[in-house]
Amino acid sequence: MVANGQTQVEPDTALRMLNAQQQQFEQGIVKVADNVFTAVGFHGANTSMIVGTDGVIIVDTLFGPTSAAKAAEAFRQYSEKPVKAIVYTHSHGDHIGGASAFVGDERPDIYATDRFGSAEGVNKAVDPVKMKRNVRQFGRKLSPPESTNRGVAPANTHDSDRGEGYLPPTVTVPDSGLKTTIAGVEIEFHIGPGETDDAMFIWLPKEKVLLAGDNFYSSFPNLYAIRGTAYRDVLSWSESVAKMAEFKPHVLVPGHTMPIQGQEAATAALKDYSEAIRSVYDQTVRGINAGKSPDQLAHEVKLPEHLQDKPYLIEFYGSVPHAVRAIYAGLLGWYDGNPTTLNPLQPKLKARKIAELAGGTKKLTEQMKSALEKKDFQWALELADHVKWLDDGNKKLARKVKITALRGLAAREYNAPNRNYYLSYANELESGHLSEVWF
Repeated sequence: MVANGQTQVEPDTALRMLNAQQQQFEQGIVKVADNVFTAVGFHGANTSMIVGTDGVIIVDTLFGPTSAAKAAEAFRQYSEKPVKAIVYTHSHGDHIGGASAFVGDERPDIYATDRFGSAEGVNKAVDPVKMKRNVRQFGRKLSPPESTNRGVAPANTHDSDRGEGYLPPTVTVPDSGLKTTIAGVEIEFHIGPGETDDAMFIWLPKEKVLLAGDNFYSSFPNLYAIRGTAYRDVLSWSESVAKMAEFKPHVLVPGHTMPIQGQEAATAALKDYSEAIRSVYDQTVRGINAGKSPDQLAHEVKLPEHLQDKPYLIEFYGSVPHAVRAIYAGLLGWYDGNPTTLNPLQPKLKARKIAELAGGTKKLTEQMKSALEKKDFQWALELADHVKWLDDGNKKLARKVKITALRGLAAREYNAPNRNYYLSYANELESGHLSEVWF
């Protein structure tokens, strides 16, 4: 086997790692303080309940009313007080779509930042393809035997009621933040851009509990999502997490995965997380200024050695190489500065020249087949993409090779989005759902 990327390991190891990660989102209620409870595993994200004197505060509301109703029912064993306030840490759909399930006759205040709604940027024009890539990234159409998980969430969630329980914010948190009392609970809202520009985190000063939203979860962060996103401000993300660490929380409640309890453990996790993000950013910037290309940097940048074994920084969800490429494009755009890549050959012409270099289409096809036999799956994929452009190429064979290579890579991936994308794309190719352009 020839490894491609730092999240490729032996198939048994990859599966064992992903199965172990499942413990991070086993369904249940975690009591994080005398009056604070977090529901984990009821959907992809977490929802939390803070119990006050005459009511409760709900922080994030899951994906839709079905999953939210189940979490709300589980919360009732700890309190049946009415919901006085709902807080959205940011505007991703898995945190805001189930609000109605928590609301009774009394309509609560709903808190969000002034930038709320900007989570996906302004790229609505490409929503059609983003939806297809979203399905692949999260493996939404994979069969049960193919499914593992989504890195920071279970594989199988109830998604058909997406956003049906959403209620719009009624209280805007200013850029300076907000300190107030709700249902007798002292609560602080702090602006913290990171995974989204509209993010904030919540601090409970008496309980010493910090609710981080999606700026922290137990995995290397998804600084770039392969479903397609606008540039996520990596430097701001690192700074926001460093700001969280200054509070020295006794409990850290992530947007996904299990809470981290204990001041030392919670504070160390935040410091390490901030350092990891900043290190990837700084290494990438140094490489950029040294004239290195994104392809080169994606293979060179690594987490600092003392952070590589931290369980909350394993690349189950985010990926260092993807982050590097996103930082490069976010800071400089697509062009890597090398005039060779300024106006590259069109794919069909390049494929023809690659075939000539190999000694003809037949020789190139033999090389493709040989790469697959050697389990050099990435090279087999790349050669298949050349063969499929050739007028005299065996497109049916190229498609078959690509399907097999994708499944070979998937079996070795412990990065869940990569694994899900490889398998989903292979299935689409096999079913004939992809056009010749996509193939």
